[in-house]
Amino acid sequence: MKSHPISRRDRITGGIIGALVGDALGVPVEFSSRGERDSDPVTSMRAFGTWNQLAGTWSDDGALLLCTAESLLEAPSVDIAGELYVRWLQKGHQAVGGKVFDVGGATRAALGRISRGGSAATAGGVGESDNGNGSLMRILPIALRFGDSAPEVVADQAMRWSAITHRHPRSQLACACYCLIAQQLLNGATPLGAIHTSDAVFAKLLARFPDERSGFARIFDGAFANTRREEIRSGGYVIDTLEASLWCVLQGGSFRDIVLRAVNLGEDTDTTGCVTGGLAGIIAGVEAIPADWKDALAKDPPVGGLIERFQAVAKDPST
Repeated sequence: MKSHPISRRDRITGGIIGALVGDALGVPVEFSSRGERDSDPVTSMRAFGTWNQLAGTWSDDGALLLCTAESLLEAPSVDIAGELYVRWLQKGHQAVGGKVFDVGGATRAALGRISRGGSAATAGGVGESDNGNGSLMRILPIALRFGDSAPEVVADQAMRWSAITHRHPRSQLACACYCLIAQQLLNGATPLGAIHTSDAVFAKLLARFPDERSGFARIFDGAFANTRREEIRSGGYVIDTLEASLWCVLQGGSFRDIVLRAVNLGEDTDTTGCVTGGLAGIIAGVEAIPADWKDALAKDPPVGGLIERFQAVAKDPST
């Protein structure tokens, strides 16, 4: 059967739904070891487990990603994003059933600053310990919203939105790197091509932060796809999550193959699944996401309307 080109609309929807699916697959087994996942691999949506949630429940990752998308519906504003993130923490906005769980320490601290009147633009922590993956997990809508903009614009916006909760240069750069690659995938590049094309723009960013070069060297060294699984870490550190998601995508296969590869790395399974699922959904399009996984996703809150509104403000919504 002849395959059809994947439209921009399907890639955008695939990115958002793919991230939610990856998150939900990882929620029940979060904090499990790689050995546990090797002996009992995730192959489908599970219920209960670590957080005692129903199958198809996304975590803080998915809820904050949806808040990011919502913050981009009008004129993009970090202040609006900060308000939405606080509304999530305090009232369960965009959380499944309005229930908040698994809140990262850096995110909670930053949102506390905003709720006390602090500026969203500078709320994020800047310490070495503030380099968890809490901004990376929610940043994908930036790449989708600004997909037709110059890469420098995508990188700048990603860094600004990261700083709301994670303002250390490393976290901001990780978000920029991820969004630059996601932008190339949205425009039809292969994973390897997306990394290669993003290298030049990202190198200019690193020139502003020379102390951060070493953290990103492995991704762009040309042999990263050949890295052994044993050398891929899957904890909550932002560089580990960025590397794990890109490595899972570079190994190839279907959406199902890529996302299960990510979740079965163990440890921070929901975030690795979410970050990887977003990329895999862009590559494959929403129709390639298994129907049973999409059907299992929580229906409260409904996300279809938000995605339609997001499509309307993203570039090239007609395709």
